Amino acid sequence: MDSRRYNTLSISLHWLTVLLFVAVYATIEIREVFPKGSDLRSAMKWWHTSLGLSIFALAWIRLFVHAIARPAPDPDISRWQRLMAGATHAALYLLMIGLPIVGWLMLSAEARPVSLFGLPLPPLIGPDDGLADRMEELHETVGTLGYWLIGLHAAAGLFHHYVLRDKVLTRMLPAR
Repeated sequence: MDSRRYNTLSISLHWLTVLLFVAVYATIEIREVFPKGSDLRSAMKWWHTSLGLSIFALAWIRLFVHAIARPAPDPDISRWQRLMAGATHAALYLLMIGLPIVGWLMLSAEARPVSLFGLPLPPLIGPDDGLADRMEELHETVGTLGYWLIGLHAAAGLFHHYVLRDKVLTRMLPAR
């Protein structure tokens, strides 16, 4: 086995995170189709919250797995590319950890219940309308930046694979 490849668990967690991100963004976009106050709109918000909190939990698992099973660096990748990849990965982890916390703070400040697939979670703070508004704005802004960050990450992987023709992308693909 190539010591520069990610292990099966890391690869699985990565692609599970991708699927969760697709679902989180899809649910919050699809909710706009349904009228305010409708059961379907509420269901989309519920799924958005539960899936977002799942990404939060998964991020911590991924960090733990990465800490104990990091692959060897690819010697064909330049120092500046490794630095850029590191900065992008740090920003992605900040997104995976920070955005769910901001959402949880927002719901707590709105005095709305927060649950993870029906398991009630405690409010992080008490009701505060002003803070709720600021958290909502921050959540939406960072969520929008997340589209760009995830897109940049995917584009970099495709650039490495199809233009540079190196092994960066294949390190994270499931083994054949």
